[in-house]
Amino acid sequence: MTQLKPILLVEDNAHDLDLALIAFKRCELQNEVVVARDGVDALDWICKQNQHADRKGLDPAVIILDLKLPRIDGLEVLKRIKSEPATRHIPVIMLTASNEESDLVSSYDLGVNGYVVKPVDFKKFFDSMKDIATFWGSLNKTHPGYTPDDASLDVTRI
Repeated sequence: MTQLKPILLVEDNAHDLDLALIAFKRCELQNEVVVARDGVDALDWICKQNQHADRKGLDPAVIILDLKLPRIDGLEVLKRIKSEPATRHIPVIMLTASNEESDLVSSYDLGVNGYVVKPVDFKKFFDSMKDIATFWGSLNKTHPGYTPDDASLDVTRI
């Protein structure tokens, strides 16, 4: 049996993070969910550098990335991911409160795979997270990426 790739959720808003994790749990998501609270931690985990230099395991099945993040914003994280041959194959979904056309255009210009505006309604937010997790976490066929050396956990906060 093939090990499922983790999902990297990059979200600094505690409320949105909790709702996303509840949605993943309720839809019985089998992927490990790795949580990063800012752009620097996300890039360190993705690129296996600094405190994550000895990280083992698969590249994420998808990165769910907030646009407005501390330290390094989501557009810069996206730009760095898509500019590196080792990571540009990883699907990235921008999940943001921004409905600004300039953010949408910038995200697609940098190679985002999807752009979802966070619904303010709880049920719609929940359904959006469930749909993202189901499609990108288990239905979508991804680049083979890195071969795992270890077993995954349910939720990892970095």
